[in-house]
Parts: sequence; structure tokens; C-alpha cells
Amino acid sequence: MTGLADATVLIVRHGEKPDSGPGLSREGEARAQAYVAYFQPFMLDGVAFRPDMLVASTDSKNSARERLTLTPLGQALKLPIDQRFADKDVKALVAALSSETHGKSILIAWHHGQLGKLIKAFGADPQALLPNGKWPGDVFNWVVVLRFDQAGHLVPGSARIIEEKLPG
Repeated sequence: MTGLADATVLIVRHGEKPDSGPGLSREGEARAQAYVAYFQPFMLDGVAFRPDMLVASTDSKNSARERLTLTPLGQALKLPIDQRFADKDVKALVAALSSETHGKSILIAWHHGQLGKLIKAFGADPQALLPNGKWPGDVFNWVVVLRFDQAGHLVPGSARIIEEKLPG
């Protein structure tokens, strides 16, 4: 199937960052490891959700955290991490996911400063989901859920946040 028809997209912020450097802090590494069990399977409305596509923003000189957050899960699921898009290229990412053939269970790790724009690019209202439409700088444990219908449109009222309880 092509595009976002009947797809579920989950969006997380990268794991916690260290005082300096592009990697993850000890807490962020613990969160990345915990995602292995958390997302295999992830229970969503009583149905098991197992990612069949992983997406992270392209590594930059300041951050590889998005990729590093998904790496342990990708290894466990034997899935590559799609890193074609820089963190500011949210419209290009959504355009690609809307037109290409891929899995129907997509997990995205992204930079928190662009998450409101990413949510909006998918057709959801970041003002309704996030405080002032922005992902708080100190929040690492939210999972945004977006569900799409057979035509690839966001199901009205489906966008929500789940607060995960993991180490980190």
C-alpha cells in the first residue's frame, strides 16, 4: 500500500542529551534501550503496534540523538532507520511518507524544536496537543499518536499524547 493510507504514526522526542556533544546522556541511552521492550509490541487501544518503519532526522554536528534513540530498537527489529531528512525538513518528510510505499506502523524520533511543525505537517493541530503548540524542552516521555484513514487523511480526533513510563 502506498502513502499514509491506514497508517499509524508514532512520534517521540530523542532521548535525553548530555551537557555537551551530539550523543545521548546516560538517561537517554537507558530510554533508547527501554524502547526495545516498550515498542515490541506497543499496545495501542488494545491492539499490538509493532513498528515496521523507523525514521529519524539526519545526524548533524550538534545531534545524532534522534538516530541513537532508535538504534537499539532498529537492531532488535532488524529495521533500518530512514534518515533522509534534516530536522527542519518536516514537510519533505511528510510528503515522502504520503507518496511512497512503506509500512503502516511508523515510529519517528525527531528534534523537539521541530515537533510542533512536524505534527502540523501531518495535519494535526499542535496547539491542541502541545503547550502553546511547542514540545516542552524538559519533556522526553511523550508519544504522539496519529492515525490515518483509508484515503491517507488524519482521522479526526485521533491525535493524542501518551505519557510513557520508562527509565530516563
